[in-house]
Amino acid sequence: MMGQETSPHNGSDMAFAPENAAMEPAGHNDPPGKPWKVLIVDDERGVHDVTHLSLKNFEFAGRGLHFLDAYSTESARHILNTHTDIAVALVDVVMEDEYAGLDLVRYIRQTLGNELIRLVLRTGQPGQAPERDIIREYDINDYKEKTELTAQKLYSTIYTSLRSYSDLLALESNRRGLEHIVRASARLFTTHTTDGFIQSVLEHLVGLLYLDEDIQSASCESFVSEQRGDHNAVIAATGRFTNLIGTDPDRGMDNALHTLVRQARNKRQSIIRDREFIGYFRPRDDHDNIIYITGTRPLSQRDLGLIDLFLHHVSVAYDNALLHNEIQDTQRDMVYMLGESIETRSRETGQHVRRVAEYSRLLAIGAGLSEREADIIKAAAPLHDFGKISIPDVILHNPGRLTADEWEIMKTHASIGEELLGRSEREILKVASIIAGQHHERWDGNGYPRALKGTNIHIYGRIGAIADVFDALGSKRSYKEAWPLDRIVQFFVQERGEHFDPNLVDWLLENLTLFKMVRARYPDA
Repeated sequence: MMGQETSPHNGSDMAFAPENAAMEPAGHNDPPGKPWKVLIVDDERGVHDVTHLSLKNFEFAGRGLHFLDAYSTESARHILNTHTDIAVALVDVVMEDEYAGLDLVRYIRQTLGNELIRLVLRTGQPGQAPERDIIREYDINDYKEKTELTAQKLYSTIYTSLRSYSDLLALESNRRGLEHIVRASARLFTTHTTDGFIQSVLEHLVGLLYLDEDIQSASCESFVSEQRGDHNAVIAATGRFTNLIGTDPDRGMDNALHTLVRQARNKRQSIIRDREFIGYFRPRDDHDNIIYITGTRPLSQRDLGLIDLFLHHVSVAYDNALLHNEIQDTQRDMVYMLGESIETRSRETGQHVRRVAEYSRLLAIGAGLSEREADIIKAAAPLHDFGKISIPDVILHNPGRLTADEWEIMKTHASIGEELLGRSEREILKVASIIAGQHHERWDGNGYPRALKGTNIHIYGRIGAIADVFDALGSKRSYKEAWPLDRIVQFFVQERGEHFDPNLVDWLLENLTLFKMVRARYPDA
């Protein structure tokens, strides 16, 4: 490595950053980062020696140079395949043949697809490769005759090339980061969960702060932790903290870091100490969040501006996602309460609708439906008997056998529930409409209200039928005692392919333990 060394920051002081104020780092010059890689491709050893000597004390952005020497284009190709982060290549045009250097340029740009490396062609025989033709036909950044490359001009050429390379790195990092954030935002808007969004943005943030470092390396580490009441967990992380995601961050902290985090949380302020940043932010009144970042150098004012932007956007994402989740939870609770009120009216336990919801989700997964669709079915299933709201009490509460006329009235609850719920354009209620209307259909076509048969019955209806009957048989009713599990299993074996979808019955019987766990979780009073 060539370049001057500077003293590392001693890192003993720390500063509290006032809320809503600019945060200043701990006032030290950045130590040198890893050197810029410069590839010299020339078959003359003297050219290598002169280049090394001329750039011996070169430094750009606090970083020196590391030379990679290739005396043939074959050797250069090997180096280029091994080192993907070469900033500048000084390439002789004429080596093995008069076009060897030009062929190498084409290999770099077209075969390797490397558009970032800055290519400077050098030639001792300019007449063989006219400058205008080379610049027009090849994607190079400069073209120099060896005789004109004095030490000063070589210095200027490398300096401008590295500036261009550094700018391109930033643009490329921004492009990749934007792709991450767009994908993460899509997940945020479709799932309304913040975990993937925050992880993607955190990775991009660390990538921008330490542009030339591997964010998984030990030198660049970060995490975001969330505290709600007594619950504290890491929700996004890079480096060695990655394995802490979902766990208490105290597990991965030494005493010094634990003290800093506690101070930041108690004072509700961010702390900057040497190469460490501990940021405090509150996306909502009931959330205390900490972001921790450390890397190879102290953070600059520009770095702190990026972090501030991160905190702002993550806070907005949190607020929106949490608000959406709160609305969803409220809707879910209302659906359960409505389903329970209907079951209570028919003198059945409210736990029935919760078990049917859980059974329906299990069966949906068993049928090969997606997690999202299974969750929607679970949310809709509590309304499977919604139409009973229209059935007279004298029929609904009759403990004995219904007359033929009463039975015909009772059967109307399926079509009434389907019609009422079907008036909504909301996805959950539309699924609930299907379940309400078809969960009394039979696989053999002898069900009601439309005598649908086989796969003409919607999969939601087939799932609802099994979930409802499985729970009803195992529950005590005014007209019967609860059946033991072995009798329920025998019933489903007999009704496989008659009343119920045979494939769903097979899956139910193979996974009875899961259904028993649901009943244990939601027992009747």
